[in-house]
Amino acid sequence: MADQTQPWAERTVEVPPQPGAVPPQRDAFQRGVAAVGQPRPSRTPRTEQFPTVEHGDWAAEPAPRRPMGWHLTQARKGGELSAAGALFAFVCWGIWAISGRGNLVAPLLTFVLSLLTAVGLFALARLLGRLILERQFGRVRRSAKGAHLVTALFLVGVGVAYLQQTEWVVSAWNWVTGS
Repeated sequence: MADQTQPWAERTVEVPPQPGAVPPQRDAFQRGVAAVGQPRPSRTPRTEQFPTVEHGDWAAEPAPRRPMGWHLTQARKGGELSAAGALFAFVCWGIWAISGRGNLVAPLLTFVLSLLTAVGLFALARLLGRLILERQFGRVRRSAKGAHLVTALFLVGVGVAYLQQTEWVVSAWNWVTGS
């Protein structure tokens, strides 16, 4: 019977040799020995150094400078999103401004400042896209749809804020929703 102190995977059962059978082989399992037909790994420690990589070695070459017209063409792609958001904000602003029945100078200044904020948000989204997508991930941007989408969402939010300040619109909304 096999020795019970050995792990179960190393226990062997002795089988008497049979005539005409395969001649006895060396024990197939030996701890720390590579499989038959494969080179035995070296047990000497590795003394050579791994190659070091400097920042300049893996950094991609900077993209060639492109003319300003190319950048403007890229920024126009997706502009319909910002235009739709601006149109929605303008209509909502108009409803709010007319409902005030007063001087339109202050509401006009408010709308112009909202549009300037949207332009700044667009520029910020483009800058973040350039830093993150182009420089960090090495991706080429072919349009400004993401920045236009962010701007459009902002302008829709501005339009909804104008509508929330209009008393009759809020009353009508509450009547429709039953609140």
